[in-house]
Amino acid sequence: MTALLIDGPDSAHTSVILAHGAGAAMDTPFMAAMADGLAEAGVRVVRFEFPFMAARRQGRKPPPDRLPVLQACFRAVVAEVRDRFTPARLVIGGKSMGGRVAALVADETGVAGVMALGYPFHPSGKPGRAEGRTGVVERLQTPMLICQGERDGFGNRGFVDALPLSPSVRLHWIPDGDHSLVPRKASGLSAAETWRTAVSAMVAFVERLPNHA
Repeated sequence: MTALLIDGPDSAHTSVILAHGAGAAMDTPFMAAMADGLAEAGVRVVRFEFPFMAARRQGRKPPPDRLPVLQACFRAVVAEVRDRFTPARLVIGGKSMGGRVAALVADETGVAGVMALGYPFHPSGKPGRAEGRTGVVERLQTPMLICQGERDGFGNRGFVDALPLSPSVRLHWIPDGDHSLVPRKASGLSAAETWRTAVSAMVAFVERLPNHA
């Protein structure tokens, strides 16, 4: 059984499962800010770690698991959350790689929605290698929100705006944000501000979804 980190009220009728990215765990300041913001809005937030990240907590340094392992882990967490909380509305998502895996399992798991925080449209700084990364968001049927930094090295605004994304995908651009939605100091914005913007976009997205666990 995967260890879960849970925030939000016990009475919440909406559950959001958030997965971490390839390089950092489920309890980073970024992940905590997203979870805390959603929880303050009355949403139950469930965080978990993929097997490779759980292994890193034991002192090992394995690379990220292959996609089939990541997808199987996410499916198992979806089943566990449904069984444990029976939410009226279940949404899945995550940061970078976690958001990509969520998108890959969204249609098959029948969740109400999916959210990505910094979607990896291509490897960092390599827009010519987007093949295999964009197909899911071009075909997706489940409603999806992508909060993307305007200067994200995994897919900036100029690159993403040219993609034939599925009509079910909604983009929310974070001004001057990088892959972690952090702006430059010269922008006059702080990470705290842009992260709150992302949380507000997620809350609004979730509240528009129909009950559909």
